Amino acid sequence: MEIEQIRSRWNDVLDTLESHNRIAWIAYFDARLISFTDGELTLDFSDSRKFATSHEYSETRPNLKAALISSIEEVLGEKVEIREQ
Repeated sequence: MEIEQIRSRWNDVLDTLESHNRIAWIAYFDARLISFTDGELTLDFSDSRKFATSHEYSETRPNLKAALISSIEEVLGEKVEIREQ
């Protein structure tokens, strides 16, 4: 799978995530997809950090990562690891 394929279905992933776990969706909806290499999806949150405290979920995301991984697998049929940049 290529990053472009993930990007093309990312809204579907987010919709699935929201339907299963709204808190996880809030924590991940503004992620930028950077790369996908060897099963590892790299996400960037630098845009969301521009808003400081109101959009900073870096401490919460590790607890919600499994929900995102599950939604990716459900939509794309691909098991991935998530890395934040």
